[in-house]
Amino acid sequence: MSKLFPSLLLAILSVTSLAEEESYDYFLANRQLIRNGVQSLLTCNGLYTSRRNLDQIFAQELAYLGEHVLGDATGGPYTLYPREQAISVGGDANGPAVISAFRQGIGCVVMAPNMTLSDIDKLPKLDMPYPKSDPRTLPWPQGDANADMPIPATLNAEALAQASNWAFDRATEEQDTLSLLIIHQGKIIHERYAQGIDQSTRTRTWSTAKSIGATLIGMQVDAGKMSLDTPVDIDWLPAVSGGEDPRKAITLRQLLNMTSGLYPVDSFNMEYATGSGLAYWAGASSVDGARNRGLIREPGSYWEYENYDTLLAVKAFKNTLPSNSAYREFPRKRLLDRIGMRNTLLSADRFGDFILSSQAYTNARDLGRFGLLYLNDGMWNGERLISSDWISFSRAPAPASASRGNDYGAQWWLVPDDRKDEVPANAYSTAGNRGQYVIIDPEHDLVIVRRGLDYGKQGFNRWDLLREVLKAFPESPEPS
Repeated sequence: MSKLFPSLLLAILSVTSLAEEESYDYFLANRQLIRNGVQSLLTCNGLYTSRRNLDQIFAQELAYLGEHVLGDATGGPYTLYPREQAISVGGDANGPAVISAFRQGIGCVVMAPNMTLSDIDKLPKLDMPYPKSDPRTLPWPQGDANADMPIPATLNAEALAQASNWAFDRATEEQDTLSLLIIHQGKIIHERYAQGIDQSTRTRTWSTAKSIGATLIGMQVDAGKMSLDTPVDIDWLPAVSGGEDPRKAITLRQLLNMTSGLYPVDSFNMEYATGSGLAYWAGASSVDGARNRGLIREPGSYWEYENYDTLLAVKAFKNTLPSNSAYREFPRKRLLDRIGMRNTLLSADRFGDFILSSQAYTNARDLGRFGLLYLNDGMWNGERLISSDWISFSRAPAPASASRGNDYGAQWWLVPDDRKDEVPANAYSTAGNRGQYVIIDPEHDLVIVRRGLDYGKQGFNRWDLLREVLKAFPESPEPS
């Protein structure tokens, strides 16, 4: 089978090249629809999940859309529905109107273009009470009491302040840091927020959600409900007749390593035209599009970053649970509530499937807790929540990432080969669009959380941030 892949790939690339020469964008209508959905969903979550105002939302949440933003904070082709906690964007010459509505327990859900306010009650929600204990009185990290400690005398406080300034006062205006949290020896030694942001402000994690999703999957692997190296339980679309479907050989390991071999539908400038963009922003199923892709490479042979690979792994995870309610409650029961992540909402598509490739909303402290779980090798308050083996797998370079510098594990990013002389080689990180990072440095007992709303070319580099923070630490002694 592997001999067929090079010629098939060449054919695909040739078609792509011809498409780039077209004078007409045949996906223009899709791009317009998705543009409306992006503004609708980000504004809805900005208002009702993050609790920000329209001035802040247009200045920051929507900034990365540039000239494609419709209207401004004073008005435009959008309508707010405060009673329904919903917003509609677009319509008429601006393309199909897209409504997004806030739903309890999961944040805003984007609706299909033909849906109306009367359909909001059909959207998924999570009616699940939180633990009765008050997080303000619970000690950190389970709660927020006694979270801070003075900067240890062994660290250089001035260098730490300079690292913070480096994060907030970037040379380019395109990098917009919202929060910086530095946790050392289990306690917060630095916490800083931009104007208009505070400790409770939830913002979108983008692809940092992939690492959270992988943790939930790992719990099922640990429980023997899933296996890394057996084919995933997926009903592929379209169903193949007259022969074996080669996609049935794809394993969970290959999905988590981003090496499924399936067509990378989000690539080739199509991210905001089709593929997962239709699920993220236009009300399409996040599951159906993910399993309706053909195989173009031998699984495991080539690394390609693809949101749909994550969503396939999440679908396989869902299939291990006995009911939709068990699926929706699993993240809270098994992870979020147990480590004090009470400010975290995992969003879903309108069919109730978690979009854990991108759509979670949370704050810096909750991500700090998540980082501590990994820093502490899966242990929490003396209880093992995730196995050491799973964490080792998460941090092991995907074999097909070798050509990139061994910078990707299993839904976690690793220090690339060309940076290992600057920062600890065993550090690793989540990564999300617009600058969402949870950096874990076991060598220095350190977790760093950086949240941003970067726009334009972005380019905030997490390993540069780690380098700057480590200037506050004493140099490691030379090995004897």
